[in-house]
Amino acid sequence: MNHIRSAAVTALALAVAAVPLTTAGAAAAPLPAFLSAAQLPASSTPWQADPVRNGLPEIGSVCTAGVTPKASTRYRDFRTELDTTARQTTTVASTTAKAKALAEKLRSSIETCLDRLKAEDPGLEGEALHHGGIDVEEGAHVYSIDTSHPDVGSTDIALYSVGRDGRAVTVVEWGQLGDLDGAPLEGFKKTTAVAVAKLY
Repeated sequence: MNHIRSAAVTALALAVAAVPLTTAGAAAAPLPAFLSAAQLPASSTPWQADPVRNGLPEIGSVCTAGVTPKASTRYRDFRTELDTTARQTTTVASTTAKAKALAEKLRSSIETCLDRLKAEDPGLEGEALHHGGIDVEEGAHVYSIDTSHPDVGSTDIALYSVGRDGRAVTVVEWGQLGDLDGAPLEGFKKTTAVAVAKLY
């Protein structure tokens, strides 16, 4: 089973229009901006972007399941013709302190994700790495999870980042078949910097 690619960055083809989030006390507050298809790491075929949607996707990331709240969250899925997918998920917390705590929980969940996957599937092999921080707004961190299943001969690589700007926390995910050597790590770092910088 393709754990990382299917569970972490499965792109959904739901024809649901985006509806702006509003609350009684923050109707005029600007919503965080999202990445465009052109701002994702370079690919041999063009990226396509879905609309920004409210809430959490029907098929979410196994690495952050149960951590990201549905309320005040929006997401956008991306895909290419070559089975490469990506997703940006952004949550606006009620306070800066809660946003900081959410970012820490998300980072911890990604850092322990491979161990949880191996516990669920003892035949799975892999390596998880932290690729350092990015100096943008309140900061961002980049990770990779490289998995393989020798019994079926499959290999998958997923890149993750968690960043924060004030009360907004954003997670960017990217995945495809292959390994870390074939992943656009530097391009993903640039994408992460753009994603956090353009939140507000």
